[in-house]
Amino acid sequence: MAGRNPKAQTVRNMVLALAAVIPVAFVSYVFIPHDENNDPVRTVDYRVELDTARRAAPYPVAAPAGLGGDWRATSVSYKAGGKDGSVWHLGFLDPDTQYVAVEQSDGPARAFIDDASRRAEKTPKTQRVGDVTWRQYEGEKYNALVREEKGVTTVVTGTASHERLMQMAAALKAEKGTVKGAEKG
Repeated sequence: MAGRNPKAQTVRNMVLALAAVIPVAFVSYVFIPHDENNDPVRTVDYRVELDTARRAAPYPVAAPAGLGGDWRATSVSYKAGGKDGSVWHLGFLDPDTQYVAVEQSDGPARAFIDDASRRAEKTPKTQRVGDVTWRQYEGEKYNALVREEKGVTTVVTGTASHERLMQMAAALKAEKGTVKGAEKG
């Protein structure tokens, strides 16, 4: 025992451990199926959050109705009464896999629009979608359609084309939910 070098023993054990682990890792990688073309985007069902937001929000909450199945919801949230007001967010990938979001708030409009549109600039252009007029914003990354009403600002924004943003705006239905038991019968 007196002749063994403890440092040499440690290096030897490390080399033996690596010799055992590396072939197992290689075999696992080669033989366990993996799809490199698999879509990493997770689709979400937003109906429960939408119903909850419509009951809780102080304004009619907007969500699309009648978009095709090739639009995929990817994110949803509702935050009540923060410094930015009560904020609704619903994000989608359009059929061209570009991002489109519906953002709403009853807070200060200018800061909300700036944040939601990733600092897109207001243009003099307006767009009529159905019987509603939207203001166009253009930015480096995101473009947006903005509608300011009494008590709520709605922003349709994202990396998608202007036509896709208009398609989303046209599909929006803003509704206020009712609290169960509050109806009089």
